[in-house]
Amino acid sequence: MKNTLTIARRELESYFVSPIAYVVIAVFLFLTGYLFERILAITREATLEYIFYNMVTILMLVSPLLAMRLIAEENRSGTFELLLTSPVRDWEVVLGKYLASLAVLAVMLGLTALYAVVLAVLGQPEWGALSSGYLGMFLFGSALLAIGLLTSSWTRNQVVAAFAAVILGLFLWVIEALGAQATGTLAGVASYLSLSQHYDDFLRGIIDTRHVVYYLSVAAIALFLAVRSVESRRWR
Repeated sequence: MKNTLTIARRELESYFVSPIAYVVIAVFLFLTGYLFERILAITREATLEYIFYNMVTILMLVSPLLAMRLIAEENRSGTFELLLTSPVRDWEVVLGKYLASLAVLAVMLGLTALYAVVLAVLGQPEWGALSSGYLGMFLFGSALLAIGLLTSSWTRNQVVAAFAAVILGLFLWVIEALGAQATGTLAGVASYLSLSQHYDDFLRGIIDTRHVVYYLSVAAIALFLAVRSVESRRWR
C-alpha cells in the first residue's frame, strides 16, 4: 500500500504541475456555474437536481481529459518502462494513478459545494437529496475515470485515449435506449448495464446499494483490465 500511495502522491503532484488539472477544473466550474445560475433563475427552486443531470453530461466529457494522461503520457515519453522495472506491482501502479485522479475529481466536485451554500442562503434545500446526489456524482465519475485509465493503458496517444473513453462512456450511457428495442433478458441486461439507469435514484435522495455496487463494479472491472493491459507490456 505504501507504493500505491507514493505513486498516487507523485501523480497528484504532476496533475497540478501541468496545466491539465487547472484547465479541466476551470472548464467544469464555468459550465456548471453557468447552468446553475440559469436553472436557478428559471425554476426558483432550492434544489440541485436539475444541475446534477447536467453535471453528469459534463463529467462524461471532462473525466476522460483527467484520465487520458495517466498511462498514455508515460508510454509516449518512455518513463512507463522505467516505472515497470522498479520494485512495484502492476496493480499498485494502476491503483495509485487511479487514486490520484479520484482526488482531483473530489476537489472538482467539492468546489461546486458553493452552489449548495447559495441555495441555503436563498431557500431551504433538502440536504439528504443533495448529499446522495453528490455521492451518485462521485460514483459516476469514479466509474468514468476507471474507464479512462483503461483506455489510457491501450495507447501512447492521449487524444486517442480520451476519445476511446468518451465512446465507451457514451455507449454505457445509451445502452438502455438501444436495449429498448429488445425484449426479455437482453432488455434487462441492457437496462442494468446503463450508467444513467443507476443514477436517477441518487437525485431523489435514495441510496440503493445495487446502484453503489454497480458503479464500484464498473470501476473494478475497468481497473482489472487496466492491470492486465499493463502486465502485457512486460512481455512486449
